[in-house]
Amino acid sequence: MIAAVEYLSNKASAVEIAVHLWTCDTDFVPPLSGRVEINDYAQKILSKALRFEAWSSGKLVGLVATYCNDQEKRIAYITSVSVLKEWTGKGIAACLMSRCIKDMKALGIRQVYLEVASDNTPAIRLYKRNGFVAGNDNVSFVTMKLNLKNGEEHGQ
Repeated sequence: MIAAVEYLSNKASAVEIAVHLWTCDTDFVPPLSGRVEINDYAQKILSKALRFEAWSSGKLVGLVATYCNDQEKRIAYITSVSVLKEWTGKGIAACLMSRCIKDMKALGIRQVYLEVASDNTPAIRLYKRNGFVAGNDNVSFVTMKLNLKNGEEHGQ
């Protein structure tokens, strides 16, 4: 039987974030370690991102990290979405995304962006279910956008 999941914000330490990201490394498309230095990235997420976390039995099993540093334009950028492989398919990513979007609305954010590998079909499906619309893309990555207006999501 799978242990219960607890949803928290901004609890994880840099070490816990790094361990989580290293564990998920090859599940990222392409692998995260080929794009960033994971330990440094974990520290950056800790110091600069709002974090939506899923925990079970003291272990970080899911993470959505969002930068909200463009206060003038009220734009946020989701930099990372990850769930440990053995926890996928249980609605954790969907719950974390929903919590993230709810908090972005409460903060007065107008637009949320993310970038996803164009061949990462499961992630693209997740983002579309949450109202994100594909915009600019290149061969490797698609930029997706969610407009938040008056408490409603609009992809256009």
